Formats: sequence, structure tokens, C-alpha cells
Amino acid sequence: MWGGRFHGYESENARRALPRYFSILAGETEPAFFALRKVKVSFDENSPLDELWNEHAEGMDRLRDNDLGEIPEKNLLDLKALIADRILESCTLCEVKCRVNRREGVGYCRVRESLVASDFLHYGEEPELVPSYTVFFSGCNFRCVFCQNWDISQYRVGVEHVPEFMALKIEEAFKRGARNVNFVGGEPTPNLPFILETLRHVDVPIPVVWNSNMYMSEEAMRLLDGVVDVYLADFKWGNDECALKYSKIPRYWEVVTRNLLLARKHYGAEFLIRHLVVPGHLECCTRPVLEWIAGNLGRDVRINVMFQYRPEYLAGRYSEINRRLKRDEMERAAEIVEGLGFRNALVG
Repeated sequence: MWGGRFHGYESENARRALPRYFSILAGETEPAFFALRKVKVSFDENSPLDELWNEHAEGMDRLRDNDLGEIPEKNLLDLKALIADRILESCTLCEVKCRVNRREGVGYCRVRESLVASDFLHYGEEPELVPSYTVFFSGCNFRCVFCQNWDISQYRVGVEHVPEFMALKIEEAFKRGARNVNFVGGEPTPNLPFILETLRHVDVPIPVVWNSNMYMSEEAMRLLDGVVDVYLADFKWGNDECALKYSKIPRYWEVVTRNLLLARKHYGAEFLIRHLVVPGHLECCTRPVLEWIAGNLGRDVRINVMFQYRPEYLAGRYSEINRRLKRDEMERAAEIVEGLGFRNALVG
């Protein structure tokens, strides 16, 4: 077990909300994906997908029963990587479910092979995460009209790495002080097969942060169970109408709330939920989002209510959001957080 390397950089609020994450940083607990590699499974690489899923379910039962041993010949992380790779033949990794054969073509997300647009030690994340080794993938299943990363989310840019090399980069970042590996984009979901294959080769106990819009399919959520240590979830819209208008995505509320409830049951997983306050959307989005979190995930969950909105990309086409937040909107958002009784909140 690696010794603890980090002390005193963050608030007690963060420690209360993310005890397992801090236990990993202290060298007291291993990241979840280390446990996956200790779960023995038996499968034939050429078996039908439904048979692989059956073995996956049995492997997850062993994981939850703590039926772990020495590194077996075939383990549960191997199986997850294989299933994810097979899904690429008719991609249903996110709820768009475009069913494109991504071995041959580009999905709705604009992803075929995984392209890393940039990767570096990031110091601009929440205090408990920094320095965070952020891996920015290009492509996204959303079309947010104000996207601040539109140059990578809406285009195919970046470098294709083999998973073994990406694993070496993660290990090097860990040695340089990274507290976690933070998979982001764009959106990490279309890159799940590459990420799982990469983690098969990572030999340092680095926590996995899934920095996502949470629009994964149920199949992808099953694969993420036991992989993610912290869901850094972007919960933006409080209704389907706003999501469709500004992110061009249907069934937003149903899918994202479902996935947050599923993630709550995932092996070893904790939450850090971001909500970007959008101008003019406090009552239709900020309030219902925060009310749902308080009612379903509890008031101790770590949240970050963010005032960093700026009208980028195509926001100029929508006059109602083509501005920065007003002071009274920021004050009102802070009042909502306080009124709901969140105990581990960042606001601003």
C-alpha cells in the first residue's frame, strides 16, 4: 500500500463528503479499479454479448461480497474492457444510442477512435482534486450552445494513444503529484472502451474521477460500477425543455437523475456534483436541480454551484443567455443553497 501524500489542502467539508477518496489519498484504501483486478471471472472472448453480461453480473456479486484474491488469469476489469469494446460494434454507450459501428465510422458524438486533445496537471478544479491529471478527450454527445470547450467537444482533434502509453502517462502524472486521473472532454463516455483498456495497465493507486454530463446508457453505467471513485457530475438542467433548447439533448432529466441514483449504489463511488448557474434559469433549473439533489442524494453530498458562465460559442444566437450572471442572480443562487441546508457546498 502506498503511503499518504496529501495533507491539509482542503476543507473539512470536502473530507466529510468524500471520506473514501481521502482514504485512497492517504494510502489507507485502494482505488476501486484495483479491486476489480482481484475478482476472478471466466469467459471466452468470442462468447455472445449476453453471456459476457451474465458473467459480469456474477463478477460484480463477487466484488460486493469481497471475494477477492491474487491477480487471476482473467479478471473483472478485463471483462469490462472486452464488453465495452464489443459495444462499439453498435454503439449504445450513451443514451443517444446512435448504434453506429464505431470501428468503421464516427458516432453521433463525433468519436471513432479516442483522441486526447490535451492532458496536464490541472490546478483549476475543486481544492480537493488539485493537482488533477486531466485527460481531455475530443467529441461530445451534447451540443451545448454556450460550450466553453467547443473547440474540442464539437470537433475531432487530438492525438491517438495506445492504452499502454496512456497508462504510462497516468503513472508519470501520479509520480509528479497528481491526486487523481480526471477523465473529461468533451465527454468521457464515448471513450469508455479506451479508458477501461488503459486502466488495465495502470499500476499506481490513483483515484479515478469521471467528469461527465451523466448521459450514459444503463449498459455504460454497469461497466462504470467498480471503476469510478468520484463522479464529478455536471447536473445542469432542471427540465427537458431547457436541455433540448440549449444542449440539443432529449430526455435529459429522466436519464441524468436515473444515472445519479444508479451511481449512488456503485462500488466505492462518491459524488462531487457541479451545477453551472445559467442566466435567467434559477427557478427552472437551479432550484429543481438542487432540490432533487437534497431530496435524493442528501444534504451532505459535495456540490459546487458555479458562477463561471460566460456566453461562448453560439450563445449569441440566444439573446436571453447572451450575458454574464447578474449579482442578484448569484445572491439568489447562494440563498437557494443555504435554504436547502447543504452542509458541504462550494458556491461561486
